[in-house]
Amino acid sequence: MKPYQLLSIQDCHESLVPIDQSIFFCLEPHPYLAIGAPYDTVSPFYLRQGVLNALYQAQQNLQSIQPTWKLAIFDAYRPVAVQDYMVNYTFQELLRGRGLTETMLSPSILAAIWAEVYTFWAVPSHDPKTPPPHSTGAAIDLTLVDSDKKLIDMGSPIDEISDRSFPEYFYHQAQRLDLTNQKDDYLKVHQHREILDQAMSQAGFQRHPQEWWHFSLGDQLWAWQIEQQTGQSMVAHYGRADLITSQKL
Repeated sequence: MKPYQLLSIQDCHESLVPIDQSIFFCLEPHPYLAIGAPYDTVSPFYLRQGVLNALYQAQQNLQSIQPTWKLAIFDAYRPVAVQDYMVNYTFQELLRGRGLTETMLSPSILAAIWAEVYTFWAVPSHDPKTPPPHSTGAAIDLTLVDSDKKLIDMGSPIDEISDRSFPEYFYHQAQRLDLTNQKDDYLKVHQHREILDQAMSQAGFQRHPQEWWHFSLGDQLWAWQIEQQTGQSMVAHYGRADLITSQKL
């Protein structure tokens, strides 16, 4: 269990609503649907109403910094079944990338690889008290695109299992370099990440401590981060979205 999962949830019962794809750029084909994730009839481009309202504000914030850029939605609502599928898919991809199979590894090595996965992926818990953030409809993975719908360089792809995914990675790497072109490149990437964070945080979102692309508002992780920052006791506003009365997706 991660620390944020200890916080209580008092769901406000907001409905899941569709993300307006005329305002935001939605990455399609959807990356998880493309590899067979079991969304069934549910769309990944949905959020709770209050979270979506804040996302509209974040888009306005972004355009006050970069008028021609848009938020690019990678993934939003994610049923627990999809979380389970993607956690296992990521584990198998790590093994394949290293030329390994489960049968050749000791339990301790397997546990270490699973620990890598869970550094970035939430446990696909079915317990209503510990929902994966995306299953609440209050978390979103996103990046930036320019006026030509070209992805802005963020230094690493979404979902990469490496230190490059940590929000401050390129800033810290740049500090270790003398004045070189590589240092300038690292600082530019860091600036792009900061632009995304500024647009989102000014709208009330909190960025995941280990993922430059993941933001949430109202879930347990969001509440826990505010507790850590302020010392104020917090309660999450959003639990698992499929446990509330919501409109048919």
